[in-house]
Amino acid sequence: MSGDLPITSRWRIPAAELSERFSRSSGPGGQGVNTTDSRVELSFDLARSTSIPEFLRQRAADRLAKRLVDGVITVVASEHRAQLANRQAARQRLAGLLADAVAPPRAARRRTKPTRGSQQRRLASKKQRSEVKRQRRRGDPGDG
Repeated sequence: MSGDLPITSRWRIPAAELSERFSRSSGPGGQGVNTTDSRVELSFDLARSTSIPEFLRQRAADRLAKRLVDGVITVVASEHRAQLANRQAARQRLAGLLADAVAPPRAARRRTKPTRGSQQRRLASKKQRSEVKRQRRRGDPGDG
């Protein structure tokens, strides 16, 4: 469990740059909930990390700005009763967050005009719907 954390196919966070804190978790667990430190806080110092290239660090810092506290991102896991399961959940959650944060930006969508056929189909559909509603209005006032 204490190994490097793979983020992308080319980038891993060394275990030395991750810090874990354990505390008592709320929720299910019976009597063991009072004695077992199963809640996990996994922290990664993004601002001072040497394992991430500068351009990726900047991209991640911009995208995760609301989650960073002094350049550190922290993920909490407490949904499982076992500490090991919570450690794995926290590692997966951190890896997913960082992978999304360093992903290249999407290509801008090129705006196109609707085709003549699609415009005609849209108008025909609107006319048909209008006709259905118009036919519903006609009729005896006592029918309704």
